[in-house]
Parts: sequence; structure tokens; C-alpha cells
Amino acid sequence: MKPSEKIKALTFDVFGTVSDWRSSIVDEGEVLNHKWQKKIDWEAFALAWRGLYEPSMEIVRQGKRPWVILDVLHREILLSLLPKFSLDDLKESEIDHLNYVWHRLKPWPDCVEGLSLLKKIHHRCSF
Repeated sequence: MKPSEKIKALTFDVFGTVSDWRSSIVDEGEVLNHKWQKKIDWEAFALAWRGLYEPSMEIVRQGKRPWVILDVLHREILLSLLPKFSLDDLKESEIDHLNYVWHRLKPWPDCVEGLSLLKKIHHRCSF
């Protein structure tokens, strides 16, 4: 029996491991800079947005607030950052679009090929 045939499950964190959240936000932000005639430092924005994720989640984990979907937490964090980055003049539709950048994250260059190879191995193995 080959080692790959002994595999029962493959588990891994896909957020940040498969997707490049930072570049995804920065790249989309650069497009928005042009569209909105802004000069936002999207690298700093991405880091600030992600940096507030854990503290927001910790409040939920401690039971200090009810469970909500991640889109709600991302939006709350986003709203808190808008004035700090001179984005407090955005329309609701623009805020929504920006918030859903988390749904449009780009994969790392090698992950599609890697996941495809794992899929091929899975079809050859009897899990």
C-alpha cells in the first residue's frame, strides 16, 4: 500500500493558506482608488481591517455578543475604518462592494494546481 492510500482526510485552513487576502484587498483597492479618485494606502487599510478581526471574534467567543456571520463583523470593522482612511463619503453600494472583497479573494498562484493534484490523488485512493 502506498502512503497516499492510507490518507483518511486532508484538512487545512484555507483562509490565508489558499487565498491571498492581503494582495486581493490591495489590488482591488488600487482599482477603487482610480474609480473613486482617492489615494488610499490599501496595504495599511488591509492590515488594519484584518487586524481588527481577532478582537471582534474574541468578543463573540467570550459570549459578550451573539454569534453573527463573518460578513457582519467585516462590515462593522469596515465602518469603523472608513473615517480613518478618508472613505467616509462612500455610498452604501460602495461599502457593500468593498465589504464583499472577502468573497472575491484570489488564490495563491500555486494553490489551484496543488488542490487539483490532491483531487487526482483522492480519486486514485480509497478513503
